[in-house]
Amino acid sequence: MARLSARIPTGVNDFDHITGGLPVGSVMLLSGEPGAGSYEFALTSAATLMRASHRKDTRYLYLGRYQGPVALPGRVTYVSLTRSRDQLLREADAAFPAEYSQLLVEHMDFADLSAPYFADSVVPTTWADEDRSVLDASAPPRSSDGILGDLTAALEARGRGSLLIVDSLSDLLARTSVSSDDLLTVIKGLRRRAKQWNGLIYLLLAKGVAEPRVEQAIKDSVDGVFDFSWVRHQNRSVRIRAMLIEKSMPLLAYVPQELQGRFLLDVRGRFGLVTTQYERVG
Repeated sequence: MARLSARIPTGVNDFDHITGGLPVGSVMLLSGEPGAGSYEFALTSAATLMRASHRKDTRYLYLGRYQGPVALPGRVTYVSLTRSRDQLLREADAAFPAEYSQLLVEHMDFADLSAPYFADSVVPTTWADEDRSVLDASAPPRSSDGILGDLTAALEARGRGSLLIVDSLSDLLARTSVSSDDLLTVIKGLRRRAKQWNGLIYLLLAKGVAEPRVEQAIKDSVDGVFDFSWVRHQNRSVRIRAMLIEKSMPLLAYVPQELQGRFLLDVRGRFGLVTTQYERVG
């Protein structure tokens, strides 16, 4: 029997009951259509894991039938290229339960890289610097290697034992000053480094932003890919969110064959993002 490695729950409860959570040290790509659930998945994961960390008696509820060792990140850091802390918290407050929003306010570390991201652009500096009073004072100094250098410094300073959410690869690919080759190299290096940090990393990417060749190379450079999309409901003429485990050797080896399909999702005020059911993909 294969040795069971430590798992970190995603915090999306029903999903964790089926998959057992993610191996410690994983770099996961959350790729999808706008609004289809990747952003909501990351925030639900962050809030739920912070709640589990502060209510240790409930932590094993999040891994379902998984029998191996369980790990929880020591902290959650949201690394943003363009989104402000205030913007993120307003969106979370509008969509998620009050408890989740309060957990994000009190316990989530926020690394705002908007100033270096917009530094050589037409965006006025006041637009990028408007929220400086709430930024983490321990942020690393500016890098001479451009925005990718700033990103790697922020990750290095916060990575050990943490859940890191990087928002987003789409923003990086939108800048002509960031080459896709350099970005791919950083992702490949991050995948190696993450195994030493023993945490979990989510990289957000909007589908269709990168050229097909680059998008495929990004998927090849990470440990796993969750693909989020809008699909038509089988019995009603409405669209619903869906998630497919497109890539992850540990998860696909663990999940029973009959459950290796598409997870249907919903964002509910009381629970954040939840899986409502799964269906086979023909």
